[in-house]
Amino acid sequence: MPVNVALVGNPNCGKTTLFNILTGSRQHVGNWAGVTVDKKTGKIKNCGYNLIDLPGIYSLASFSTDEKITYDFLVSNKPDAVINVIDGTHFERNMFLTLQLAELELPVITVVNMMDEVEKSGMVIDFDSLYSLTGIRFIPISARNGGNTEKITEALKKVINQKPKYKIQYQNEVQNALNSIYNLIYDKNKYRPYTYLASRILEGDQAILDNLKLNISQKNSINEIKNRFKEKNTNDNYSFSVTDARYEYIENLSAKTIKRKKSDIKNTITYKIDRIVTSKLFAYPIFLGIMLCIFITTFGPLGTFLSELTESLITNIISPALIKIMNCANAPIWTVKLVSEGLIGGVGSVLKFLPQISIFFLFLSILEDSGYMARAAFITDGFMKKIGLSGKAFIPMLMGFGCTTTAVMTARTQENQSERNMTVLLTPFMSCGAKLPVYALFAEVFFPECKGLIIFAMYLTGFLAAIPAGLLFKKTIFKNSNSGFIMELPPYRLPLLSSVLKNTYEKAKGFFIKAGTLIFSISMIIWLLQNLSPDFTIAESGSDSLFASIGKTISPIFSPLGFGNWQSAVSLLSGIAAKEAIISSMGVLYSSEFSLTLTQAVSQSFTPLSALTFMLFVLLYTPCISAVSAIKRETGSWKYAIGSSLFQFITAYSISFIVYQTGNFFIQGVANMSIVISIICIALVVSGIYIFIKNIMGQIKGSKCGKCSCCQFNCKSRNLKSK
Repeated sequence: MPVNVALVGNPNCGKTTLFNILTGSRQHVGNWAGVTVDKKTGKIKNCGYNLIDLPGIYSLASFSTDEKITYDFLVSNKPDAVINVIDGTHFERNMFLTLQLAELELPVITVVNMMDEVEKSGMVIDFDSLYSLTGIRFIPISARNGGNTEKITEALKKVINQKPKYKIQYQNEVQNALNSIYNLIYDKNKYRPYTYLASRILEGDQAILDNLKLNISQKNSINEIKNRFKEKNTNDNYSFSVTDARYEYIENLSAKTIKRKKSDIKNTITYKIDRIVTSKLFAYPIFLGIMLCIFITTFGPLGTFLSELTESLITNIISPALIKIMNCANAPIWTVKLVSEGLIGGVGSVLKFLPQISIFFLFLSILEDSGYMARAAFITDGFMKKIGLSGKAFIPMLMGFGCTTTAVMTARTQENQSERNMTVLLTPFMSCGAKLPVYALFAEVFFPECKGLIIFAMYLTGFLAAIPAGLLFKKTIFKNSNSGFIMELPPYRLPLLSSVLKNTYEKAKGFFIKAGTLIFSISMIIWLLQNLSPDFTIAESGSDSLFASIGKTISPIFSPLGFGNWQSAVSLLSGIAAKEAIISSMGVLYSSEFSLTLTQAVSQSFTPLSALTFMLFVLLYTPCISAVSAIKRETGSWKYAIGSSLFQFITAYSISFIVYQTGNFFIQGVANMSIVISIICIALVVSGIYIFIKNIMGQIKGSKCGKCSCCQFNCKSRNLKSK
C-alpha cells in the first residue's frame, strides 16, 4: 500500500518551497497568501512516500473553499502522516492550526521553518520541551536554503503507523466540556476525528451535530453540557471559548519554551518600508509607479531589442532554412506554403514577443517573492470595499495579468460565496499575458515613442472598467455581498534568484508550449480555411476563401469601431479559442493575402485611432474558452459563464464604439494623431491615479495584531482569533 503524507500550513510559511525540496518538483513559490489553490502531489525523495500539498489555510473551520478542501481530504482520506509547516517567526499564530491538526488524531510532524530568521531575531525555541509538553515532534529547518530538511524523512518513518499520544489539555472548564461531549459521540467502530468534532459542537456548529446522526438522548445530553458551559462562561460569545482556550494554551506553551530578545518593531526594515509604501499618501502612486516602470522597461529598448532579435532569428534564419530543406526534399508547393505562411507566419508572429513576456513575468515574480504583492492587496482593501469586495479579491485580479484561467481558480480563496462569484466575474477585465502580443505589435507600429505608456494604459483601463462593472453587480445580482478581510503582510525578503527564475521559466514555458500546440493548430486550420473556397476547392486568392466569407459576414459588426476589414474580424473570432491566436491569425492571413510582413500589413490596415480601439476591444471582449470553462467550474453555473461572456462583449463593443466615434469627431484633420492618442493615454493614467488617491484617503486603517512581531493585519486581534 502506498504511504500518503499530507503537507499542511498557513499561507506564507514556506510550505510550497518545502514541497519542491522534498519532491524535487518545480513549483511556483510566491510570498503572499493564496498562491497554492489546488492540492498537488509528488514523491518524497529517498523514501517514495506520496506527498500531497494542500492549500494554505489559517484554520480548519471550513469557512473558505481552501479550508474545506483541506479538512475534507484529511478526514476522508486519512493520510498516514501530516507534515505541518509553521513559520517560526510567527510561532503563536501558526500553532493555532497545529492544535487543530492534533485534534484530528492523525500522526503530525511540525516543521518549524525560517529558523535563519528566528536566530537573527534573537529568539530561542526549546524543541525538546515542546515535544515533552505536547507529544508533537518539532523539526527546525530553513527551507529557503534547504537546511536540516533531511530530518523530515527520518521523523516520518517514526510516526507512520504509530498511534499519536498527544498531551494537549486546555483550561479546566473547556476541557471538561470537550471530554463530556467526546464520550457521548465516540464510536470505536467508526473512525472520525472525535476530539475535533467535540470542539466544533461546543462552538455551536449545528451541521456537525446533525451529520453524526445521534439519538435523542445523546442530543439532549449534549445540549445540557452546552447550556451548563454557557452559564459558567463569562465571555460575551461563548462560542469563542474554545478558540480562546487554544490561544491561552499557546501563550502558556510559548512562555515555557520560547525566549525572546526584546526588540522594537519600529526599528525593523519591514516596518520602515511599510511606513511609506502603505501610507495614505504614497501607497497608490508607488504601486502605479512600480507598474509603469515595469511596462516601460519591458517594452523599452531592452524588450524591443530582444523581440527584434527573435523576429530576425525566425524570419532570416529558421524560416529560410526550413524552406530550403523542404525544397531539397522536393516537397509539394502547398506544404512549403503551409510551413512558410501557416507555421512561420502564425506561430512565429507570436513567438517574437516571448522575450518581452518573459521580462514582464520576471518582474511580477520579483514582486511576489519580495512580499510586495500582499501590500498591493492590503492598500486596495478600502477601495475594493466600495464595489462589494475586499483587498483579498485584488490578488486573483492581479494574477489575471498572467492568466485569466488561473486567476479565476485562485478566487476560490474567498470565504464568501457571493464575493467569490463577483471576483470571478470581474477578473476577466484584467489584461492577461496572452493579450500582450497584440498590445506590443500595435504600440510598436503606431506609438513607437511611448510603447510602455500605451500598454500600461491598457492594463489600467481594464482595472478601471472593472469598477463600474463591480458597482453594477453590487446593486443587482450581489446585493447582499458583505466582504471581510484578514490579510497577513509578510516581512520583506530578498527574492531568491532560483525561485524567481523558476517561476519566470514556468510561465514562459507555458506561453511557448501554447504557441507550439494550440497556436500551431489554429494557424494550420486558418491557413487551410484561407486557401479553400466556400465550395471546398483551391481558392484563387485569400479574398475568395472560406475564411474570407466568414469574415465578410461578421466584419460589418466591427465597422463602427474602426476595424471593419474581414481579416480583423476572423482574427478576433479565433481569439475566443486563445488570445495569442489573434496575432497568429493575422500573421497567416496577411502573409497569404498580401505577402507582407505583419508589421507592414497592420500599418496599412489600421490608423492610430482604429489601432487604439482594436486594443481596447481585445482588452475587454469575451475571454478565451479556457477562462469561460473556469468561470463555469468555479461558480457552478453556465448562467454566470455565458452571462459573463456576453457582458464582456457588450462592454468591449460599447467602450470601443464611444472611443472611436468620439475620436473621429474631434481629431479629424489632425496631422499627427498618434500624439493625440498619447495625450489621451496620459490623461487616462493621470485620471486613474487621481481616482485611486481620492478613494484611498482615510481608507487605509491597519492595526497591529499583537500576536506577531513583524507583520501587520487589517484586523483586530479578536477578529484573527475568531478566524
